Amino acid sequence: MHIPNAEVLADSNRSGVQRGGGCSTSAWQALRLLGVAVLAPLLACLSMVPFRDSFANTSAALVLVLVVVAVATAGDRLAGVLAACSAGLWFDFFLTQPYQRFAVTSGADVQTLLLLLTVGVAVTEITHWGRRQHARATQRAGYLEGIEQIAAASAAGTSSPSTLIDTVCEQMAAVLGLTRCRFDYGTGLDYPRLETDGRLRRGCQEGDGETTGLPTDVDTELIVESGGRFMGRFLLTAGPDTHPARLERLVAIALAAQVGAALRAYDARRLK
Repeated sequence: MHIPNAEVLADSNRSGVQRGGGCSTSAWQALRLLGVAVLAPLLACLSMVPFRDSFANTSAALVLVLVVVAVATAGDRLAGVLAACSAGLWFDFFLTQPYQRFAVTSGADVQTLLLLLTVGVAVTEITHWGRRQHARATQRAGYLEGIEQIAAASAAGTSSPSTLIDTVCEQMAAVLGLTRCRFDYGTGLDYPRLETDGRLRRGCQEGDGETTGLPTDVDTELIVESGGRFMGRFLLTAGPDTHPARLERLVAIALAAQVGAALRAYDARRLK
């Protein structure tokens, strides 16, 4: 799993305005999808106008549902909802009597129009939910792959502790959305602490770090231990947008545990 380090992430954020080409390309693609969302149902309705007297409006509605599904699959939620609204609008204008007027006089056509809108929006939401679940599954797989790589390097003992720590710092910065991550072999007082269960403790107060975010006025420490022995700590520098979910916090804790095991193994080898 390739994860950019904290400095690279910070540089990318600072140069986001300068690298406007990527943003403008993304915006152009989004606008193009919105245009397709509006025009695709229109073109579908126009193609059915010559045959509107030879088949039921319910059949035309099913064709438009397919168009909405195609747009929702290729685009995002907004494009899908826009396609559903466009389909309902042009269905009313071209395929229901009186034609070429935004009016529906038949009760059956009203039901068909409402069903078209409902099904279109529902399909869009289902597609959006499926895409989100797929993204989360891919994200979890990436996290597990990163932990496995660190565990393998720790078990093999082929990497020096400093190299392993640098690699883990890079991954923590990416996973948690940090502006900086560093390792400290010493101890300090009054630092907010990320506990081993994922809770954030600051003095007598506890939180989850997702709702309020990690503190930005001071670093958050993540203690590294192995066999009950203190090995050091990671100091996490958060930005205003650092709101890691529980899964992301647990991934960081697992990475820190691997560092603890590696440091303990390194000390054992050194003392032999």
